[in-house]
Formats: sequence, C-alpha cells, structure tokens
Amino acid sequence: MDPFSGAAVNTYAEGPPRQVPGFFDLHRMTTMLLAERVPEDGRVLVLGAGGGLELKAFAESHPGWSFDAVDPSAPMLQIAERTIERHAKRVRMHEGYIQDAPHGPFDAATSLLTFHFIPRDERPGTLKQIRRRLKPGAPLVVAHISFPQAEPERSVWIARHVAFGARHDTSPDQMEKSRQAIADRLSILAPEEEETMLQEAGFSNVSLFYAGFSFKGWLSYAG
Repeated sequence: MDPFSGAAVNTYAEGPPRQVPGFFDLHRMTTMLLAERVPEDGRVLVLGAGGGLELKAFAESHPGWSFDAVDPSAPMLQIAERTIERHAKRVRMHEGYIQDAPHGPFDAATSLLTFHFIPRDERPGTLKQIRRRLKPGAPLVVAHISFPQAEPERSVWIARHVAFGARHDTSPDQMEKSRQAIADRLSILAPEEEETMLQEAGFSNVSLFYAGFSFKGWLSYAG
C-alpha cells in the first residue's frame, strides 16, 4: 500500500512538523552541511522529495542551486510543485525511484524521512545508485527513523515514536493501529547498521549530526 495516497497526501504537511523533533531545524542543518562543499551554482539530488518542504528550504537559502527531485508518488510531487512554485525554474521533478533519477554528476544528495519506507534488501542498492550519481567528495545527508531492533527495545521505541507524534485527541485504538503499522510496514534499522550500509555503499567519514528521539541523521561523503 502506498503510504502517500488518498487523504494521506492532503494532510502530509501537517504531519512531519509534529512528528519529527526539530523538523525545520533539520532542514536548516542539512542546508548548512551541504553548503560546506556545494558551490554557488551547485546541482543537488533530492530523493524522496514529495511534498517539497526541504526543497523549499534549500532553494530559499541558496538561489544559485538547482535540484533534481525524485519521488514515486505523483500526488506528492504535485504538492511539491505547488510548494516550490516560486523556484520552479530551478527544480526538475522525476516520478519514480533512484534508478529513474538523472545520472548527474551531482554536487550533493539528500534523502530526508524516506529510507524507512525502503525495504531493507533494497537499501544497499539505493545507496550505491546515489553514490554513482555523485562527484567524488560530494556530501550525502540522510535522516529517518532509526533505533535499536532487539526486543524489548524495539517495541519500546515504537511506542515512544507513536506517543510523540500523537495529537491530544488521538484515541488508544488509533495509537495501537499506528504501532502495528510501524512495526509491520516500515523498514527500521539500528543506527550501527545504518552506518555500516553507508560505508559499504562507498561513503566515507560517516558522522551522526542529528538525533531527535526516534529519528537519526547522518552526513557522509562519496568516496
């Protein structure tokens, strides 16, 4: 089932700022880290760009950057197009997955709040596809759900994640359904496995730059 279809698309913009600690600060941090190496006229690959919120933050901060935005959800890309309308001339939208992205070479890449939707067995290939599209030394910033996967820690963290993102009127039944959906549908890895996958895909100097409750973010560079 596509998590970004139907009513979920229309309410998407309401979710991340409530569910992700420091959501807008994460965008600012990502922009700062990219800017350390991306030139003024740099080209950035954004994987999982539906909604366009990070694209808007990047484009507003750096008017010389251009972007290739990739997402498998056509409705989410439509929302992104509206979100970045003022910067549309600098953004190319691509419906699909990483293999559908241009070959670059890009000066940087990002993937925010996306990898926990990618099945574990597809992650190494996705990371390698990103690496092939980057210039040597180009930064990659990823951030998504990541916490220990051994029980009972896994179940505890799933419950914490759901509780943090819940609204004041969320019922116990809704929270239970959310816990079950996260346990069954998302691909969540332990932080140490995340870092190993980045290294094995050809990224170096992997460092944790963001930790917000159940979310983690890493900076690394194309080797």
